Amino acid sequence: MSEFLRSFARQFCELNKDNLQRLSEFYSDDIHFTDPLHDVQGLTQLRNYFAQMYANVSELRFDFRGFDQISDGEGYLRWVMSYRHPRLASGREIRVSGCSHLLWRDKVYRHRDYFDAGALLYEHLPVLGRVIAWLKRRMG
Repeated sequence: MSEFLRSFARQFCELNKDNLQRLSEFYSDDIHFTDPLHDVQGLTQLRNYFAQMYANVSELRFDFRGFDQISDGEGYLRWVMSYRHPRLASGREIRVSGCSHLLWRDKVYRHRDYFDAGALLYEHLPVLGRVIAWLKRRMG
């Protein structure tokens, strides 16, 4: 089990809107961060992305459930993200499972998240959520 992955997860869980300067403790200046909704290059853009994310939610937390090191400097983290947004799901908690693929030397220089963007966002939008629910019923 990778101590690097455990340490990264611990530091990541400590993030909030008031301490985003700490990103430089575990991400390199040339970080390339990708998720299903964003593609971010560089530490400054990553800090801006996280600031926007934290500004739009009333609660956000990650529960890490798995630490899989593939080789020196490469591994996966499995997690459940829980968040509340005042305009989504009537402010109720939304939970989404996902995983992160990380590449690192002394710090992470590549971070790619995999998760269901519909479960994260689209299914909780008033009109679009009803359409997605209808499509799921039709296809199921």
